[in-house]
Amino acid sequence: MKAIDINNTLVDGYLQLLENLSPNNKLDLISKLTLSIKKEQDQKNKSFYKAFGAWDSKQSADKIIDSIRSSRTFTRTIEKFWKNISLTLTLAFTLSKASMI
Repeated sequence: MKAIDINNTLVDGYLQLLENLSPNNKLDLISKLTLSIKKEQDQKNKSFYKAFGAWDSKQSADKIIDSIRSSRTFTRTIEKFWKNISLTLTLAFTLSKASMI
C-alpha cells in the first residue's frame, strides 16, 4: 500500500467518525485544526530563521566588539624576534666586512 492510499484511508476513517458529531462540535473541530496548522507554520518560520544563527543580544554591537577585543590574549613577544633578527644581521654584516679585508 502506498503512503497516499494510507493517508486517504485514514482521512476516510476520521470522516466516518465525525459524521455523528453535532454541527457545533464540527465547527469547533475545524477551528482547532486551523489553529494547529497555523502553529505549525509559525514553528517552521521560527526554525527557518534560527538556521541562520542570528546573534540575539541586548548589548549594542559596539559593546560586543569591545568585549571580544578586550578578552583577547596575546602570548607572543615580537620584541625578542626583532632583537634576534637585529643580532643576526649585525653578525652577518660584521662577518662579510671581515672577509673583505
